[in-house]
Amino acid sequence: MTRLRVAPAYGQGRCRLYVSLPDGRHVAWYDRSAAGDSGPPGGGGGGDDDGGGAGHGPPAGADLPDGGRVCLVYERHREAVLAALAPYLTGDFTIGPPPVPTAAELAGLTLHPDDDLAPNRPGEALHGSLGRAAPAGRLRRDPLRAQRAQLAAEELLGAGLDLLVDAGWRILHSVPLPGADRVDHLAIGPGGVLAVHTLAARRLRVRVQGSAVRVGRADPVPLLRLTRRRAERASLALATAVRPVLAVVGAARLETYAAPSDVRLLRETGTPALARLGGVHKPADIEALYTAARDRRTWLRA
Repeated sequence: MTRLRVAPAYGQGRCRLYVSLPDGRHVAWYDRSAAGDSGPPGGGGGGDDDGGGAGHGPPAGADLPDGGRVCLVYERHREAVLAALAPYLTGDFTIGPPPVPTAAELAGLTLHPDDDLAPNRPGEALHGSLGRAAPAGRLRRDPLRAQRAQLAAEELLGAGLDLLVDAGWRILHSVPLPGADRVDHLAIGPGGVLAVHTLAARRLRVRVQGSAVRVGRADPVPLLRLTRRRAERASLALATAVRPVLAVVGAARLETYAAPSDVRLLRETGTPALARLGGVHKPADIEALYTAARDRRTWLRA
């Protein structure tokens, strides 16, 4: 019997076991929901299997959900694949060819790289402007100090948001809007679509009163109005409800007085709480919205 290798992969809220030939070609994979997993079982290492042994992949009997689907690429390897996966198959499962890609998946595959926003880093627009700037002299104040602080804040918050991917969320950074504006971070997940504006406030007191935000001793500015406006533009582009979020990063203290209920206030340490939001979008809806959102052309109508 053909010697096959079983190796696990985790991401997007699911556990997938890949079955491959010695030359590395995948002949099948087994999808299971990873909800409730505490992490990759058995250290996540792959192993070789000769059709009867368990190899060194996920240990048999690991605490993984029941059910799933075995996607078979080559029918002639059916028996060898089932033998290799035998230690890991639990409950009822189906077996057959890989599913036909959805319209959203096909659109993502055909998206031109220049129009794809998925590779954008947190603060992508700031990276460009700061990269072209000349370094400040030692004896004068850095004129780009505020931009550097904003970039650091967006990178810190973006790293926290990226961790939501395992909870079924999809994240985009630095989404451009017409008129030289942008959405700092766009989060699409079970809890809805969030347009996140990042406020850099390192070691400063932030006071939110009504729609005005005051950072340190600076004059109050209508920042919640801007945050709400960006969410409205995102809602127009994606044709779905988008909730505005103001993320305050690095503040020594955050004080709120009669803050509007339609704008969510978030500290950089509060991003894990977003993983508990749900009941708005199903996985198929999330993928469809993400496919539309990652296309730069979608935002031309915002």
